[in-house]
Amino acid sequence: MIPLRSDIKRKSFPIINWLLVLVNCAVFLHVLRLGVPSVQQHFINRWSLVSAQFWADPARAWPTLLTATFLHAGWLHLIFNMIFLIIFGNAVEDALGHLRYLVFYLVAGIVANATQAYVSPHFSLPMLGASGAIAGVLGSFFFLYPHAKILTLIPFFVFLTIREVPAFLFLGLWFIVQMFNGTAMLSSQLVTKQSMGGVAWWAHAGGFVSGLLLTPLFSKKVGRR
Repeated sequence: MIPLRSDIKRKSFPIINWLLVLVNCAVFLHVLRLGVPSVQQHFINRWSLVSAQFWADPARAWPTLLTATFLHAGWLHLIFNMIFLIIFGNAVEDALGHLRYLVFYLVAGIVANATQAYVSPHFSLPMLGASGAIAGVLGSFFFLYPHAKILTLIPFFVFLTIREVPAFLFLGLWFIVQMFNGTAMLSSQLVTKQSMGGVAWWAHAGGFVSGLLLTPLFSKKVGRR
């Protein structure tokens, strides 16, 4: 399911959220401008979170818990993350306030990445992307606006349909998918005794839960919808 817009009416311009979008896009374009694939990969390896390296030397690698949230693996990775960030982040910033939202976003991203590093301590591939921090935004939206309507593009076999979906249903299903896939990944690790590549499902789950728990601490008003 792809969100298209929410029905939340904002009272302020989401300047921080748009700055986050611009920073994510600027970092992605910077990596592209490096040109040489080996140079690009070196940059990604340096600033992404690599669990095995993190646990080998946490004092040196801890900044990657944050810097990894501003890196993306490709255009689709960036575009889909920014769609979710714009649609849900604009409303959350309005509820939390600009500076609170910025701190909230960064903390959620750090918690999300730390969750994945904890679950996959021997993972040796770079973990990158804003999806963990954005998952925190989704958790906050779920807390603040459970009955909001999300205009959603829904694929149904070879057909596409557009429907309004309650936020609690859209985000609840999203979270269930993350937990299901994260559990499957963890089970695979236990069987094979090694970390598997792919999506950082537990970063998504950890970010979402952190968003739920942090929102009452950061919000100016709760229960607005």
